[in-house]
Amino acid sequence: METKVLSELKEIKKLLLKITGTSDLPANQSFSKKALEKSDKEFRELKIERDEWISDYDLLKIFPNAPWRCGKLLIEKFEFTNYFTYKRALYFNKKDLLALKKELKKRNINLERYAELLEEEEKFKKKIKEIKQVGIKGKRFRIPEELKDIELTKCAPPDIEIVKNHIEKLKKEFEEKNLSEFVDLYESRSHLKVKYYYERYIDKDKLKICKKWCNDYNYANGALREIINAKSY
Repeated sequence: METKVLSELKEIKKLLLKITGTSDLPANQSFSKKALEKSDKEFRELKIERDEWISDYDLLKIFPNAPWRCGKLLIEKFEFTNYFTYKRALYFNKKDLLALKKELKKRNINLERYAELLEEEEKFKKKIKEIKQVGIKGKRFRIPEELKDIELTKCAPPDIEIVKNHIEKLKKEFEEKNLSEFVDLYESRSHLKVKYYYERYIDKDKLKICKKWCNDYNYANGALREIINAKSY
């Protein structure tokens, strides 16, 4: 029985040596840390060559509209875990990337737009942090002694239903004129998605309509917010 077990262990060892590619090394070096690291490196290179892993330099192959090298975004914001670092690059499992792409499409999430929103948020936080760090000693303002009795008399806001009806009318116009070709419509705001360098090569009349529509829609929603805020006081 003992002889059989030893024989099986030897076979297992031979198999491991073949798998790790260290069968040509002396016995005392076959399973050394250096040998195993070498094997791991070769194994990863092989999987990369087989296109099973995508580097963060090539993520645009999976997400065409994403920012370049958006691997950090995938890890931090979507908790992507199936990746490794190799030669100063991040490598992501292709199968899991495609699964993530499918989920993002299902939720109608554009990575380029999401990255822009995150960047703007980060800039805002950085500005606030800078202001707090600088600080101001002593009194932070001075009002001239003679300055007083300057008030702003506010006019009564318009009927909220008028503004709501205007917004509904604009939404109907959005559908009838098929403005989604050039406009992204969100719940309470719109965004002209035509890039500056495309404007000369598309229908100018349609573009003019889209620009005016965006201004009207954003204006109407701004008015609605003002009315609601005024009523809350």
